[in-house]
Amino acid sequence: MKALVLKDVKKMAIETIDVPAIRDDEVLIKVKYCGICGTDVHIYNGEPGSTTVTPPVILGHEFAGEVVKGGKSVRTIARGDHVAVDPNIYCGSCKYCRQGKVQLCEHLAAVGVTRNGGMAEYCAVPATTCLRLDDEVPFQVGAMVEPLSCVLHGFDVIDPITPATKVLIIGGGFIGSLFLQTVCGKSPAKVAVCEVNTKKHRLLKNLGADHVYVDTAMVNETFDLVIECVGKKETSEAAISLAAKGANVLLFGVPAPDAKLTLPAFDIYSKELKILGSFINPLTLFDAVSMIDLQQLDIVSLLSHVITLEEVPEILGAFHNQGITKAIIKIS
Repeated sequence: MKALVLKDVKKMAIETIDVPAIRDDEVLIKVKYCGICGTDVHIYNGEPGSTTVTPPVILGHEFAGEVVKGGKSVRTIARGDHVAVDPNIYCGSCKYCRQGKVQLCEHLAAVGVTRNGGMAEYCAVPATTCLRLDDEVPFQVGAMVEPLSCVLHGFDVIDPITPATKVLIIGGGFIGSLFLQTVCGKSPAKVAVCEVNTKKHRLLKNLGADHVYVDTAMVNETFDLVIECVGKKETSEAAISLAAKGANVLLFGVPAPDAKLTLPAFDIYSKELKILGSFINPLTLFDAVSMIDLQQLDIVSLLSHVITLEEVPEILGAFHNQGITKAIIKIS
């Protein structure tokens, strides 16, 4: 089979390798589409993903496809099923798993991070990671179950949105657009978005944004909920400065591992802010599948670049300079 292998930092190569063998508790998936995530960009540049990456490895943790073979002990997934994959594999025995905080697992493994993923024609995964999709769901949409489930976990850690909540989303890319649509579904008082790429503004307004700003410096009011989807020092600090009294600030964007913030300690104290993080997708996968099966979100409009495996290294090498909302690889 054809696979794109990460060999080292900023080094990838198309290789012909054997179709992976499966264990008794695994299934073999013929991959149809695989998304490129900001985490893949970090890994390509030598930074950790959801956990430590050791090349050589096949990346790709956002993918969907068709099951072509199941192991002897697999009963819940059958050949021919259309599935998305939850890449995260928890140990089940560490302190955090036993406390129900599986996303903090001390021995976290992940498809496309610590083991071969979806940037290949076939991928072997534990059957327990598979999520069955309606046959009518396009595979490119089904591949977005994983990022949507991460967004939904973000709502698990913040206070509930009410009709009085004013929301600011910093970053109008793919994740910001998923947050926007999901926030709008909760009927808040106002939703604004900051997005530097003005070509995305019309789509953001069509998706429900009341106001779209080019830069956080243009925002002249504060918000009850600020969701940062960029992962940069300046946007994270702006998120805190634009928070109203009693606000939640969700730092969702993936920062560089060595990033440091300069925080206004007195403002955090006097405004009684909640500054929150959100990591991967515990317990939100089935909700994500249901939303996609029921077509509750516009995902197709966000898939800005459909590419081949051969084009992936170029995309990863200059990801932030290409106006990408979401790049997705057509595998088969």
